[in-house]
Amino acid sequence: MSQEIYVTRPVLPPLEEYVEYLKEIWQTHNLTNLGKFTKDFVIELKEFMDVDYCLTLSNGHMALEMLLQAMDLSGEVITTPFTFASTTHAIVRNGLTPVFCDIRESDCTIDVDKIESLITDKTTAIVPVHVYGMPCDIDRIEEIAKKHNLKVIYDAAHAFGEKVNGVNIAKAGDASMFSFHATKAFNTIEGGCAVTKDFEVMRRVYQLHNFGIMDEENVEFVGANAKMNEFEAIMGLCNLSHFEENRQKRKILFDTYRKRLSQVKGIKLLQYDEDAVELNYTYCPIIVDEEEYGMDRNALYQLLGIQGIHARKYFYPITNEFACFKDAGYKGDVPVAHRISRQVITLPLYTDLELSQVERICSIIERKN
Repeated sequence: MSQEIYVTRPVLPPLEEYVEYLKEIWQTHNLTNLGKFTKDFVIELKEFMDVDYCLTLSNGHMALEMLLQAMDLSGEVITTPFTFASTTHAIVRNGLTPVFCDIRESDCTIDVDKIESLITDKTTAIVPVHVYGMPCDIDRIEEIAKKHNLKVIYDAAHAFGEKVNGVNIAKAGDASMFSFHATKAFNTIEGGCAVTKDFEVMRRVYQLHNFGIMDEENVEFVGANAKMNEFEAIMGLCNLSHFEENRQKRKILFDTYRKRLSQVKGIKLLQYDEDAVELNYTYCPIIVDEEEYGMDRNALYQLLGIQGIHARKYFYPITNEFACFKDAGYKGDVPVAHRISRQVITLPLYTDLELSQVERICSIIERKN
């Protein structure tokens, strides 16, 4: 049987680079609590993303939760259900009410033409998602937010390192969170970060992520423990130095998928402005039109699985259909998100995936045309 191919695989730096950092950790015994490497990593991230304020955290979910809490929001937050569970959970765990906006069929990001109809006197923020790394319509969202005096916090878990018109995507909105989970284009094993242009917001996030402790005798605030440790920080330092070369490797695979599958009747690819957008090439979702393709998404998923290719129904189900939310009475008419969640498959894509493996996956999909 051919080698099993999974939807993703963590990227690792050369072992000797990581070990060099480990030697210093073994000498100092400094493992956590905002150590040297965590601080060095923050400096590198700020420069890489060209942001004013950045803080590393234990994961991207805590970054989003703490950004929402730091902004002292209340009432309703407009967001998308076509996302990972974390996005909706972070909103609800802050005592906020998610209002679900449908998505654009072209790229699966929040449909900006439908946002304003959902705004009420209870709305305080918008939480859009750069889903699959496809940038939201940042300019339109900014216009709407300014018009209605709303905060914009981006779930940019999939979008680390991306640029729109030459500007790092981290600079969009009032704040963004990024995930550095092992499955992402850039990882620190577990981890994430919060970025913002607002000093007070970052100060509150800093308080929150370390129990509200400001010094040995001063606890200003009820907080949690969401610090990044030194082992994760050195993984970040190593991987950041290889980010661009790894991105280029994934681009070759991503472009191969798109070139071959764009010719397959019934297989639709997400659309983006290739001249303006610089992706990180972490995900390659396809939309399966059963009528045109001749089989539905689930049948193709099973066919790939039989061949040892473990794709993913990502995102399915959408979050407003989760057992924990479906009876909550949250508002939002999302027919496009509902339909696409039943048509989408995310294909294997990671830095050391071989081109021949991508060609094989394409061949399996093509022969069902």
